[in-house]
Amino acid sequence: MTPPSSPGLPPLDGRTRWRVLVSGASGFIGTALSKSLRAGGHDVVRLTRSATGAGDIAWDPDEGELDAGRLEGVDAIVHLAGEPVAERWTSEHKRRVRDSRVGGTALLATAVATLARPPRVMVSASAVGFYGNGGDRLLDERSASGEGFLAQVAREWEGAAEPARGRGVRLVRTRFGVILSPHGGALAKLLPVFQLGAGGRLGDGKQWMSWISLTDTLRALHFALATDSLTGAVNVVGPSPATNAEFSRALGHVLSRPVLAAVPAFAVRLVFGEMADDVLLAGQRVLPRALMEAGFEFVHPTLEEALRAELATRGTGGGGRE
Repeated sequence: MTPPSSPGLPPLDGRTRWRVLVSGASGFIGTALSKSLRAGGHDVVRLTRSATGAGDIAWDPDEGELDAGRLEGVDAIVHLAGEPVAERWTSEHKRRVRDSRVGGTALLATAVATLARPPRVMVSASAVGFYGNGGDRLLDERSASGEGFLAQVAREWEGAAEPARGRGVRLVRTRFGVILSPHGGALAKLLPVFQLGAGGRLGDGKQWMSWISLTDTLRALHFALATDSLTGAVNVVGPSPATNAEFSRALGHVLSRPVLAAVPAFAVRLVFGEMADDVLLAGQRVLPRALMEAGFEFVHPTLEEALRAELATRGTGGGGRE
């Protein structure tokens, strides 16, 4: 996949090359981010369970193992690691989702707090699930957290990064929406169904989807690293959220496929259990207030633009799955 354009990173202490630690670097977002950083001339250090590459740093968040000394000299951190959410929730899966996010973030942030020369900035992933089911309300970074499993996890996840901020590191909590890419995430799962002409809305289709193209996601991550005024919660979503029905119609239109089917809410619940009401039949109408006020400009401000641009990358390869 060709790395998208980005605003780049400014010189740091007179140097133009940054050393950026990336966790979750084998996921589709982390893989694409690593490529874009390297294309900009920066050094990427992967934080991984199996350190197979030169310069990789090993950790085991399940066992609380991380050699903090290996983090010395890192200029910035982008923390993306976490267990995938999009599968049927069992008690064991929910435990893994929570522990991988909260425990892993706490381990990394606590290690950062012990460094003699901590990084300038830590960008730590979160999600718009923080807001719970927002209905039709417009939500931004000033909005309160909601109810439900993912909202609770997001609150704890964000709180676990506090030791880094306490050490003086600029902490940015990126609340990701639905990231559009044919190489991973929700769009990759939907494509085969819609290409067969069997796609459609979930339930009544009125639930809101706060989407963003992968290209703009990577540009927003570069922007968060480079913009000293940006701190705290940052919604990484496009400027025009869509309902599930609108998203389904747009995807069918871009693919030139009919959108005739609708999956009844009871069927969604039957297949996905608790996750249906917390994720698939719920939604958040989220705006990227912090990004826009800081001067970020989207290259894909509309849903159809984002879908067309990202689907054009289908034949170019892409990152692995989280």
